[in-house]
Amino acid sequence: MLWLVVGVVLLIIAIAGGTIVHPVLFVLGVLALVAFLMHRRGASHL
Repeated sequence: MLWLVVGVVLLIIAIAGGTIVHPVLFVLGVLALVAFLMHRRGASHL
């Protein structure tokens, strides 16, 4: 559940910031997506 919340928040921040203006936030969005996928697969023991 924690990975899901963190992933959604980071993804919203990345989209709101814009990929061109804040490329670092875009990377955070990608990491959020990865975190969400890891959570979906049940690998929450990172």
